[in-house]
Amino acid sequence: MADQRVLRIGNCSGFYGDRLSAMRELLEGGPVDVITGDYLAELTMLILGKDTMKDPTLGYARTFVTQVEQSLGLALERGVKIVANAGGLNPAGLATRLREVAAGLGLSPRIAHVEGDDLRALGFPGALTANAYLGGFGIASALAAGADIVVTGRVTDASLVVGPAVAHFGWQPTAYDELAGAVVAGHVIECGAQATGGNFSGFLALPRTGRPLGFPVAEVAADGSCVITKHDGTGGAVTVDTVTAQLFYEIASPRYLGPDVTTRLDTVEVTQAGPDRVAVAGVRGEPPPERLKVCVNELGGFRNSAEFVLTGLDVPAKAAWVREQLAPALTAASVTWTLTDTARPGADTEEAASARLRCTVMDPSPEKVGRAFTGPAVELALASYPGFTMTAPPAPGTPYGVYRAEYVDRSAVTHTVVHPDGRHEVIPNPPAAEAHGEGGPGLGGLAWSARSEARAEGVDPAVGPPSPGVAGATVTVPLGTFVHARSGDKGGDANLGLWVGHDDPDRRPARVAWLLGVVTPEWVRELLPEAAGLDVEVHPLPNLGGVNVVLHGLLGLGVAASTRFDPQAKGLGEWARSRTVEIPEELL
Repeated sequence: MADQRVLRIGNCSGFYGDRLSAMRELLEGGPVDVITGDYLAELTMLILGKDTMKDPTLGYARTFVTQVEQSLGLALERGVKIVANAGGLNPAGLATRLREVAAGLGLSPRIAHVEGDDLRALGFPGALTANAYLGGFGIASALAAGADIVVTGRVTDASLVVGPAVAHFGWQPTAYDELAGAVVAGHVIECGAQATGGNFSGFLALPRTGRPLGFPVAEVAADGSCVITKHDGTGGAVTVDTVTAQLFYEIASPRYLGPDVTTRLDTVEVTQAGPDRVAVAGVRGEPPPERLKVCVNELGGFRNSAEFVLTGLDVPAKAAWVREQLAPALTAASVTWTLTDTARPGADTEEAASARLRCTVMDPSPEKVGRAFTGPAVELALASYPGFTMTAPPAPGTPYGVYRAEYVDRSAVTHTVVHPDGRHEVIPNPPAAEAHGEGGPGLGGLAWSARSEARAEGVDPAVGPPSPGVAGATVTVPLGTFVHARSGDKGGDANLGLWVGHDDPDRRPARVAWLLGVVTPEWVRELLPEAAGLDVEVHPLPNLGGVNVVLHGLLGLGVAASTRFDPQAKGLGEWARSRTVEIPEELL
């Protein structure tokens, strides 16, 4: 019988480049049983793919090696397991490198790796990388067999928590509620300090201790519920709103599809259980989808940009003239001009009196975005608008990638664990995968969208028409007066979570009713003019006091190819909060 005590899982990395000392901090700061690290995103896979083009022995997150070197002795001494997806495109190579590092330290940890996600052999057109999102049962098998460290390729972020929980509690593949609870725990802590106050729209209320934000710990129970916390003495805070912020992060639909389970985010219950302790319970799960999502990155071509500073009077005329002068010399396949006119009349500083005009070019050929672009731009220095200057010297073009999602039958994927003794174990597919459409997270579920508007006049029979909210006199104030936001990217789509904060319990129910009633696709397009003409989905999550909005195509072909000012939509939520809306007086 598996030990039924709470399993304490701390996450030391939310991206490739996160705080290097975090693994050591988690080990030294308080009790943990497992330390996880999430290093992979769509963009990271592209970066690792470029690494392998230079050196086939690379393809993994090299900062993880440094973290393990700094922490391995203490982890082994305390019996703390380490689980990370830092293997990227080469988990076997990372496992080998870790053994070398351990030997240099005089240590002999049992190191396993998970493979089978790399699907480049299937021949996806143009693919530099093609990786299926695997689940947590391979990790679980490695831990159950005694591994001290497990490194993987492209598992889902939450699988880093699901795997240890399965190994610890002995859950079976059909324990959908428990698995779904672990998915939610993993989703909350996967981005590191974002769960403890990082990237949080309520940052003004955070304690200012001068200490770095602590990394989160999930205390997972046998029924899949958990408590999110952090070590005492670390910076930041764990509140219902910091946790809710992460629950809304890049989720799409309430039916969150993963390789092990479909998690019903509309069943999550979040409550404050004490200082820096938030209880997450009530999560329900359903069978996982039939197919697996595949992250495909291809090299899209080359890009470059030049930014012109336009100072003082006549900014539109200056922008028009430099465009008129430069345009005939540009031969790239794609040319995008963006004017950010922040110049203020009578400004006290030159910078405040200036606007910026950015020209971005993209082409399959590096020559057309190299000197063929920068040369004509620089040649205008003495022959264009008054005050001509640029923000940076000319540079060569750089390659860019394009992300797309593909879907494959599970039979096309061989989810494999390579145990410390070299034994290979193939992980079977779950017994009851269901058809939910395509196998990507966020597909299916209840939504208001342009697609649904085109049928049945936008009324989803399971949701009904939106509530009219609160009637009466209104005032014009920023949306962020009492609405929090968290935003991010999923390929070319932007994800925007909006929810009512918990700072005013008496008014919160009416505020939530207003928000749920007012947010429709058309309202979003009016709130965010950049979304005009886009397909917008609105997913109500009344249990979390808010809605999740998906803006399809806002980011073009994705972060690496986007010409947008904020290619990952990280600031989209703060822009939305700054926009003014009509809000009933009685809610303020």
